[in-house]
Amino acid sequence: MTTPAETAFTHKPVLTGEKVLLRPFTEEDAVVMAGVVTDPEVERFTSGGTFTLERLRAWYGSRAAQTDRLDLAVTDRATGELVGEVVLNEWEPEHGCATFRTAIGARGRGRGLGSEALRLVVRYAFESAGLHRIQLEAYADNERALHVYAKAGFVVEGVRRQAERWDGRWRDAVLMAALADEWPGAA
Repeated sequence: MTTPAETAFTHKPVLTGEKVLLRPFTEEDAVVMAGVVTDPEVERFTSGGTFTLERLRAWYGSRAAQTDRLDLAVTDRATGELVGEVVLNEWEPEHGCATFRTAIGARGRGRGLGSEALRLVVRYAFESAGLHRIQLEAYADNERALHVYAKAGFVVEGVRRQAERWDGRWRDAVLMAALADEWPGAA
């Protein structure tokens, strides 16, 4: 008999909130995501990378087949526009743990879309996928993200001092986690 933790990411859900709809990616999403991943703020807070459109098509086109991670497109419900992604990866089924990351492009920021997407995916991870712990890392100079994570129930567990050099300066990485029995939506 399999447990929810053993099959946590086999099913790719569609999650609906008031502002966002989270859905599985398709290959066609690569064009929009090319703009998201090359957005200067996204590059600054995710350490960026170089991506060709062909590589992005292959990547986003293969996300639905991955059983060890959950990659969902964040779309604005009012317009249907794709604005970014939420991801649970680095899954450790034996520990019920995964790592969260997100990238929201300029057209999706400042409207609560990322905050709602985070809450939806955390609720799904704890209530439906059977996870016990979700962890993340955010740069200390990403104050908006740290605020959103704390508001969603993530707790600072530590700091990796001077973890990365960006634009000629060292910056710290803040380690945070949420536990199923402690997060704000827990019964």
